[in-house]
Amino acid sequence: MTDDSTNAGRRRFLVGSTSAVGAVGVVGAAVPFVGSWSPSAKARAAGAPVRIDISRLQDGEMLGPIPAWRGKPIFIVKRSAAVLSALNEDPGRLTDPDSEELEQPSYAQNETRSRSPELLVLVGLCPHLFCSPTPHIELVPQSFDSEWRGGFFCPCHGSRFDLAGRVYSGSPSSRNMEVPPHSLEGDGILVIGIDEETAA
Repeated sequence: MTDDSTNAGRRRFLVGSTSAVGAVGVVGAAVPFVGSWSPSAKARAAGAPVRIDISRLQDGEMLGPIPAWRGKPIFIVKRSAAVLSALNEDPGRLTDPDSEELEQPSYAQNETRSRSPELLVLVGLCPHLFCSPTPHIELVPQSFDSEWRGGFFCPCHGSRFDLAGRVYSGSPSSRNMEVPPHSLEGDGILVIGIDEETAA
């Protein structure tokens, strides 16, 4: 005859082990469900929107590490008042100063090539052969071109762009850098890949 203490011990063991197996099952079912809330790598590569916190970006800074959208680097710069005032000092040196070529959404077809003047958002690739230009965010003359005071320089073939992503005449690239579709959510979230035009 088995005493009650032995039966109680078995019951506790069975209840505990059943509960543990049940908990593992719940977690196993929840992980794919929660994971489905975020776009997969395949969906992101196909162009799913990317949300980026820019709330701590200061004047004169470029966001780092550099985020990506559709497998392309995205340059995000908060331009200072000095940079904005210098953008059109010498438009005659630019190939397309008025952004007439369609390298940006309509809301960025302006002298700052942006939705909000201080915030520059660019696909970080040179339109010539799709190398990634080197950012020169400070407004100072450069050693390789004393008349060029900053922007983006492609070391592969020498294309130069200003701090609105507009190409300088005589560069191998014939087009301005691309501005991706983007929008702002609240004060500090930038959404790459969706705007009023692409939301429908």
